[in-house]
Amino acid sequence: MIVNPLPPFEYLPAEDIEKIHGLSLRLLAELGLEFLHPEAVDILEAAGAEVVDREAGHLRLPNALVLDNIAKAPREFTLHARNPAHNVVVGGRNMVTAPVYGSPFVHDLDGGRRGAMLKDFQNFVKLAQVTPQIHNAGGTVCEPEDEPQETRHLDMVYTLMTLSDKTFMGSVTSAENARDTIELAALAFGGKEAIAAKPVLLVLVNVNSPRRYDTRMLEALIEYSKARQAVIVTPFILAGAMSPVALGGTLIQQNAEALAGIALTQLISPGTPVVYGSFLSNTDMQSGSPAFGTPESAKALFVSAQLARRYHLPFRSGGGLTSSKLPDAQAAYEASMGFWPTFLAGTNFVLHAAGWLESGLVSSYEKFVLDVEQLRILEHFFTGIPLDEEGIAWDAHVEVAPGGHFLGAEHTMRHFREAFYRPLVSDLTNYERWHQKGDLSADQRANRLWKKWLMDYEQPPIDPAIDQALRDYVKRRKVQINAA
Repeated sequence: MIVNPLPPFEYLPAEDIEKIHGLSLRLLAELGLEFLHPEAVDILEAAGAEVVDREAGHLRLPNALVLDNIAKAPREFTLHARNPAHNVVVGGRNMVTAPVYGSPFVHDLDGGRRGAMLKDFQNFVKLAQVTPQIHNAGGTVCEPEDEPQETRHLDMVYTLMTLSDKTFMGSVTSAENARDTIELAALAFGGKEAIAAKPVLLVLVNVNSPRRYDTRMLEALIEYSKARQAVIVTPFILAGAMSPVALGGTLIQQNAEALAGIALTQLISPGTPVVYGSFLSNTDMQSGSPAFGTPESAKALFVSAQLARRYHLPFRSGGGLTSSKLPDAQAAYEASMGFWPTFLAGTNFVLHAAGWLESGLVSSYEKFVLDVEQLRILEHFFTGIPLDEEGIAWDAHVEVAPGGHFLGAEHTMRHFREAFYRPLVSDLTNYERWHQKGDLSADQRANRLWKKWLMDYEQPPIDPAIDQALRDYVKRRKVQINAA
């Protein structure tokens, strides 16, 4: 994980944050929202929610219900990995990154755009494993269409647990898939009581904005909260379509939606780790398509982070988001427009940190590498400037006379290898040298790199007994599911 030493940027004054807070509570209390799951309705009603329409799951949530329960969530928590060296702390000044999530397609320069396969899923997990700037192996890094939809979650979770020993994300597409993920995690980490005490799963629960939690997402939220695994509650909003075109109104809606789900996790199991999530961009009002890397999304990210800090909750947002169809200049500058606010806002968990392309429809091999380059640059930027004896370099000033140069100075000789950032992808040579190496563009150099990383990949060790137990569970569940 990255430790960000800089104070987070405050985009709005405190009084504006309080205004959004107050209006969010008003929205919940006066207009409410829908929970399309009877157990969620019963839990909230027992806690004091007003049932407007039971069949529709429409509830109004009083202020005390919301505020009293979100206060029970931890400010930060440790997510445990199979390899303890890869444990991460979510919250505080820590930043944890994970790759692209949810894409049905993949893209590389060799094969172009195509449906994702299990081999691609395995490749992206391997890339996450070998990349120091990626701290969580991810969840649905792509959707492997060559596996049956009913059972593919078993192959995906098994892959995440065996091809990587970093933290990972659980399946959220149904209650059964969530229970399978929990069972597999319990096999690897010492049982359900062990993972309840030391959470190992982080899961993404999206709000079906505007103001609706659908059945599948609530099933996942309930199962993982009962198991005391970490839940990211994230309204998925494209302003203009799923919220007002006014950014202020959108932030009020997002905050209300997030607080409602966070409160529910604490009603189910007080103290369950939870993350305030934001996935907020805008609709292109000319085409109706989603837009990413926009000024509006950057503004919203900053304010969402301020709101999460107001409630003393870890914050999820950001990533290398882009609407571009190729790993090109548009992909780079739109991703950069997302990465800078992500770091400056003090984001704690960054999903889609590497590989996102075409508005999330595509997991791109080359974009993965290009995003990792940006993460490395920003990580280097946030290390600060040392002002110790070597950082001041007084001896170099003494050694070099006016009009001289520092290339051969003793201080330079001590530090030239690590003095400045060394890029992964960027070519810093002159034209002649670049031409001799093949006139390669950035995406072509990235193509070579991801292939090298996969060639260099070594599977992390796993206890053979645990691996066999995981295999047996997957095999048994596939038989049960196929027979149903």
